[in-house]
Amino acid sequence: MPKETWLLWNDISRSPYMNMAVDELLQKEAMAHGKVILRFYGWDRDSVSFGYAQAPSALPERANGFAYVRRPTGGGIVFHDDDLTYTLAVPPEHPICRLDRMESYRVIHEAVMDAVRDLGTAASLAEADMGDHTKATLQCFVSPTLHDILGESGKLAGAAQRRGHSGILHQGSISNETAHGHSRQEFIQAVADAFVARFDLAYEPLPVENGDFLARAEELANRKYASDDWNNDRIVPEASRS
Repeated sequence: MPKETWLLWNDISRSPYMNMAVDELLQKEAMAHGKVILRFYGWDRDSVSFGYAQAPSALPERANGFAYVRRPTGGGIVFHDDDLTYTLAVPPEHPICRLDRMESYRVIHEAVMDAVRDLGTAASLAEADMGDHTKATLQCFVSPTLHDILGESGKLAGAAQRRGHSGILHQGSISNETAHGHSRQEFIQAVADAFVARFDLAYEPLPVENGDFLARAEELANRKYASDDWNNDRIVPEASRS
């Protein structure tokens, strides 16, 4: 018997603002269910996300014409025009939350690395930071950090986290370069299976269609993540505070 159960959600492509709002609320859902939630999702337009501590002025010229959104997690600039994104919402009582930040990155990225290898790409974990890591200007796929996933041509996958009393919110991005002609669903399945193998778990579907979860996410997206107050100045509009 698997030692634990995670909740799985193979979500659709959504706006950058809705994606961030959904992830923020998933951390509360993980606490309520007492289980890790794994969400796969896409973007309904070319988008770029940047870390909580960054400013839009840090975006490179390449970002012109992209929708942009500030993440609730740290890390640097990530383009979402050619990647697979996933989120892990980990409740505070889970063993992953007892690890320090870099160890939690490592155990999660080891599973993602297994999936990348299963899809046919040679991969390893970065053993040290590489390149410029000034938070204000960091571009995630340009400057790999400790325990990012590397291939022969550079960084293949990375992530950012927010940690607090409600657990860990881990937002990850995997380059489509690793798919090697596999369909998106096969790509997702490889990553989901790798977590099963590493953590000895079984999945149950996340019951997102029940209740008002998506309505609450849409309200949060409109009031917070689509707002200039949040994206330009990191100010949370009053109506979005919880």
